[in-house]
Amino acid sequence: MKIDKEISHPIHRHHKLKLDYTEIPFNCEGCKEAGIGPRYRCEKCDFDLHKNCAVGPQFITHPFYKKCEFELHYRPPGTVMRYCDACGSDVLGFVYHCKKCGFDLHPCCASLPQVLDDGKHNLYLSVKISSSCHRCGGKGSGWAYRSECKNYNLHVSCVKQMLLENWQAMYFKVDQNKVSEIQTRIPYLKGNVKNYRNGGKGSKVKRYTQMAGNAVGIVGSAILGDPTAIIAAAVNGFISKA
Repeated sequence: MKIDKEISHPIHRHHKLKLDYTEIPFNCEGCKEAGIGPRYRCEKCDFDLHKNCAVGPQFITHPFYKKCEFELHYRPPGTVMRYCDACGSDVLGFVYHCKKCGFDLHPCCASLPQVLDDGKHNLYLSVKISSSCHRCGGKGSGWAYRSECKNYNLHVSCVKQMLLENWQAMYFKVDQNKVSEIQTRIPYLKGNVKNYRNGGKGSKVKRYTQMAGNAVGIVGSAILGDPTAIIAAAVNGFISKA
């Protein structure tokens, strides 16, 4: 698919938006969510849009909602507060909405790959999980990525929260104690991943925790609009050799 290097957009008519790539977090003026990687930007106005928000199709379908047709809205429809059915965050701007069923998806969430592959191992997107998340320890609602062996899971919402906490600490000096080890410019959040598997001891617990920690960078790059950075985010491999 051809990607235009410069576009016009209805919510920013007075200047063209140019495609660029950033490793520094930005706030998307469309969906109001954080982003990293490819974006359309107006330098004069300091205006940014995720690539998914800027050039996403007007209508989409999704394999998790086979009876739904989602339409892109620039503002949340209706008068009640809406939330994304993938990540659980409030919908504050651009959203894909199914009028028939009432489901809502942030554009970047709607575009999450069904399978993330670092060349050796796969993570599979699931609408729900049967075992606990390695971050929050719960099952809860919302999408998650799980390993092929189903031994660990990461909620989309948990990864987003971890990334935002790290970025606040790094770029806004909110709490330097929350700054974790950085493998690339995309945060590697091994220090923020907990292990809630029951009965695990010694090297097995360590291995699962390291696997989950490496997975955060992979999942995070996809969640925030940059699935092309999956490999870079896992520069030392999906499974730690330590």
